[in-house]
Amino acid sequence: MPSMKLSESHILLCRSIKQTETDASGLTPLLADFNSLENQSSRGASVSGAVFNICTTMVGAGIMSIPATIKVLRIIPAFVVIFMIAFLVEVTVDFLLRYTQSGKATTYAGLMAESFGSLGSLAVQICVMVTNLGCLIIYLIIIGDVLCGNQSGGTLHLGILQEWFGIQWWNSRAYVILFVVLLVMLPLVLLPHMNSLRRTSAISILLAIVFISSAMAIYALWKGKTQNMGLLPDFANQVSVLDLFTTVPVLVTGFGFHVNIHPIRAELGRPSDMSSAVRISLAICTAIYISIGFFGYMLFGDSIMADMLVNFDQNSDSAVGQLVNDTVRLSYSLHLALVFPVMNFSLRANIDELLFAKKPVLARDTPRFAILSCLLLGVTYIIAIVIPNIWYFFQFLGSTTVVCLSFIFPGAIVLRNVHGISARKDKVMAVLVIILAIVTSIIAIATNLWSS
Repeated sequence: MPSMKLSESHILLCRSIKQTETDASGLTPLLADFNSLENQSSRGASVSGAVFNICTTMVGAGIMSIPATIKVLRIIPAFVVIFMIAFLVEVTVDFLLRYTQSGKATTYAGLMAESFGSLGSLAVQICVMVTNLGCLIIYLIIIGDVLCGNQSGGTLHLGILQEWFGIQWWNSRAYVILFVVLLVMLPLVLLPHMNSLRRTSAISILLAIVFISSAMAIYALWKGKTQNMGLLPDFANQVSVLDLFTTVPVLVTGFGFHVNIHPIRAELGRPSDMSSAVRISLAICTAIYISIGFFGYMLFGDSIMADMLVNFDQNSDSAVGQLVNDTVRLSYSLHLALVFPVMNFSLRANIDELLFAKKPVLARDTPRFAILSCLLLGVTYIIAIVIPNIWYFFQFLGSTTVVCLSFIFPGAIVLRNVHGISARKDKVMAVLVIILAIVTSIIAIATNLWSS
């Protein structure tokens, strides 16, 4: 992924555990109330299930871009920035949780509606739809590239299936992605509740930790191919100060899960458990990003590409090396296939909230739920096949929208302070977060446009 990737952000909207009536904003809950969640015990979903779903939202397509940020920032600054962003994300998530507890809103859009009216709600819905649709299209494109290959700059890059079986009609991009969509993604997107995805989310996190990070580290150490790694940025030869800012949106989108807060909180037996789940998830994802960034940089050094998959798309000089390459690439494509339904969850909820606000809750309207799910899956598939390079368009919009969802909107809610619960330190932190988000985004987008 390029440095301005979509996060994977990020990124789900639905309901909280309390059953509320339609408020002045006209927002109606999409999912059933807590007591009607099917397959839920009296205590609701577990904290571990919430952790897996939060982590899956964060650890999306962006993990392959983390090593490139390490290359720019180098080891020490990169680790500092990762920890700093994780801290700021925890702060802004706390903002949203506290205002949700104090008000009547059950969604992120409803929370913004309480502070800024219908325009605030619409802003959240647009940002989520742009970001999530872009992410889902990118996931299918990457899966197609890994399994079926692509052609860029006149060079043909074979996919894993073509390397194994040769170029056949059945391993072309259209057929393979259709196969993955129908057999893997469709059954998962038809699950009506977030907690139903906890096991597949756990598998996706396991793939990121074991088969991607560990495989890279073990192979690098075994072959003795570790590269010299700089501790501080090389301002003399390769990096300018402005280049450092281009890494921030990559890391911000890597931690973007703010629209995932409400649907996961809705299915927890105790809403107070959400804070614990968030802290655990941030710790896990911080460790994953540091390990993948460190080992990827250790393995490829300054030759690391913006999308590390390109580095693995090379013929190895040994059977073991080729096995590692295939393992990493296959694990990554399966990881994205399991992240897909989590990202689709909020996209579907937002579209339903925008178009069918007065209809019955989505979980109780099976025909509408199934039609909307299949329609979104079909549109995503068609766009990924017809316009395989569309994600260059979404990378700039995604960086902007994810920054808004992660920092600017939560900060604005605190400054608006409609419930009168913002302390002075909260307002100071909100101002700092908003300024940081705006400045880094402007510099990053300008720098990328200038260099492109």
